Amino acid sequence: MMNKYQFCSGPIYSYSSWDKYWEGTLKRTNENLGTYTNQSVMVMANYGITDNLNVMAGVPYVWTKVSAGTLTGLQGIQDLSVYLKWRAYQHQKGDNKLSLFLIGGFSTPLSDYNIDLLPMSIGLGSTNAIFRGMVDFKHKSWFATATAAYYYRSNVFLDRNSYYDTELHLTDEVQMPNAASYLFRAGYRGRYVIAEAMISNWNTLGGFDMTRNNMPFPSNDMEATNVGAGFKWTWKKHTGLSAVGNVNYTVDGRNVGQSTSFSAGVFYAFYFKNRNKKDKNTNLN
Repeated sequence: MMNKYQFCSGPIYSYSSWDKYWEGTLKRTNENLGTYTNQSVMVMANYGITDNLNVMAGVPYVWTKVSAGTLTGLQGIQDLSVYLKWRAYQHQKGDNKLSLFLIGGFSTPLSDYNIDLLPMSIGLGSTNAIFRGMVDFKHKSWFATATAAYYYRSNVFLDRNSYYDTELHLTDEVQMPNAASYLFRAGYRGRYVIAEAMISNWNTLGGFDMTRNNMPFPSNDMEATNVGAGFKWTWKKHTGLSAVGNVNYTVDGRNVGQSTSFSAGVFYAFYFKNRNKKDKNTNLN
């Protein structure tokens, strides 16, 4: 959470690659793809409306490529994401602190990118309403956090007037299944250093499997379980400046690549206006 009047922003670079993927439940390679790579640079921002209510936004520029075959990588601005994060409850007793957060937001494409050329497409093209709940428990400098989210996804439109999934559709409109995600992370959270391990799951609530030797489709049933680790480092002499990093690996999936990914970013935080004595005394961070 950002404190009241505090603003934090910075870029984060992400890299993900795979040479094996799940075609339904069958894990395989594809010599027409070789190794698939997805990279992005995202500018993120977070502002403290109050100590307990933050607004966050992010926009990535994404580019893709493969090492074999004839498919050409795509690139462009992907989706704008905007969230409100509310600390709805906090209770502290001794060295223990329990917090409950509710997050709501949306994402929507900022460019007319091609969604019908997966895995080269830079996104799925749907406008999403996202609802997320988070519970955080901290004992001294050790913590555990559990998160669950629901994604309500709009239908998307192809640049053709018919398509086949499990049956023929004489339309350009594709019904997108909604989705859910879950995350558990635990580790050390100090004043200047955060180090954590995590496990996450993405689960499309519907959809269908890729057929043999076929390309992915936006409304496929995409599932992935990832394990990873992350860190945050804050400079003691310049506490507004911090560096973050994450690494993740897909251990199980369905209609997705078995990817290894990492990200790294630098952020700077400052106050738009001075906090008065009352604000400082009521700060719960």
